[in-house]
Amino acid sequence: MFLDRVKIFIKAGKGGNGKTSFHTEKFVRKGGPDGGDGGKGGDIIFKADAGLDSLIDFRFTKAFRAEDGRNGESANRTGKSGQPLVIKVPCGTVIKDAKTEQIIADLYEDGMTIKVLQGGEGGKGNSHFKTSKRQAPAFSQTGQLTEEHMVLLELKTIADVGLVGFPNVGKSTLLSMLTSAKPKIANYHFTTLAPNIGVAKAYNKSFVIADIPGLIEGASEGVGLGHYFLRHIERTRLLLHVVDVSGSEDRDPYKDFQVINKELKKYGNEVESLPQILVLNKCDLATDKQISSFKSKVSKLKTKYEMVEISAVSATNLDTLLKVIVQTLDKLPPKKPMEFEPFVYSRPDPNRYEISRHDDGAYVLSGGYIDELIRNIVVDDYTSFSYFQRMLKEKGIMKELRRRGLKEGDTIRVKDMDFEYYEDKN
Repeated sequence: MFLDRVKIFIKAGKGGNGKTSFHTEKFVRKGGPDGGDGGKGGDIIFKADAGLDSLIDFRFTKAFRAEDGRNGESANRTGKSGQPLVIKVPCGTVIKDAKTEQIIADLYEDGMTIKVLQGGEGGKGNSHFKTSKRQAPAFSQTGQLTEEHMVLLELKTIADVGLVGFPNVGKSTLLSMLTSAKPKIANYHFTTLAPNIGVAKAYNKSFVIADIPGLIEGASEGVGLGHYFLRHIERTRLLLHVVDVSGSEDRDPYKDFQVINKELKKYGNEVESLPQILVLNKCDLATDKQISSFKSKVSKLKTKYEMVEISAVSATNLDTLLKVIVQTLDKLPPKKPMEFEPFVYSRPDPNRYEISRHDDGAYVLSGGYIDELIRNIVVDDYTSFSYFQRMLKEKGIMKELRRRGLKEGDTIRVKDMDFEYYEDKN
């Protein structure tokens, strides 16, 4: 089964918690805090692998999570960092944010890597919170949490030459004759269900040819599977437009030629401007009148096409076709990765906060500032909780809450903790 478009969930590892501990040793008095830091969470990394040709590995596995950082330990020992998770994808895979469909990366060449999500930072151990006034801090910092995101993987086949044309015009046969590819070949009227790829070698050159399936009338608008497979044409430098000049399927070859070009134009993304070599196939079945009539109609068009008469089945004139392909490719610039403004998953701004009201009336505090603040407190530690209250006041959050109607007895919710507000009478 060929799979070229899939959505998956990814999540970087969270940071390990800092350790709260105190040095204890025989004959040593007041050893002091010695809690170690938590380890960093693992990153999510994507890597292009030339050994893969589809996204089939993601058919059943939809969630990918990197390893969490380990918690810190006593004696100032730092927890082990989580291993990064490297997700391998075929060359030509475009990674997008599934919600916005903005492009994160275009893994065009073998070995290209991109770090899409960064692991959470480890929390600091209690040894970091020792001061001249606070000799024995009974709290530490928790590890940084990470969020899960859904990304869209789209495979755009990387090939020098793309074969386009109606089903049953001989594209698969031509591919098998020009390359070492072995596509399924039969006299069917429905389209191939997957791009077939092969490498052709001629005139001391080698180039990749891909049989692009799905091109029928209405493909650009979603008829059949064309709207899925048209993306594979975007990567090609040259199109071989194959027509059955004999009309063996009781179709008009010139009309077929026009329909395919119309679909390419509707699809956009500049595929209609790709250079084309018009391959007149099944000439062994066609009459001279059929061939000359077709060539006469094409020659009257504003766009001029190089036309090559062949028979893929009998291997007639294939050497001439290969020569024309090589000469044309030599004149064309190499394809490059897509140009785009990369979409980056950013962490919440540590200086911003939000206040909202829950259905039960509670005032809910959230945002990057709250996330970072809550990492540094232990609710049941008086000193730590006093620091939390002081920070809410200094940041102006308490003043803003009162402006929004907070009164004594109301609930303030932070993460999964509820606090009852009361007026300070002092």
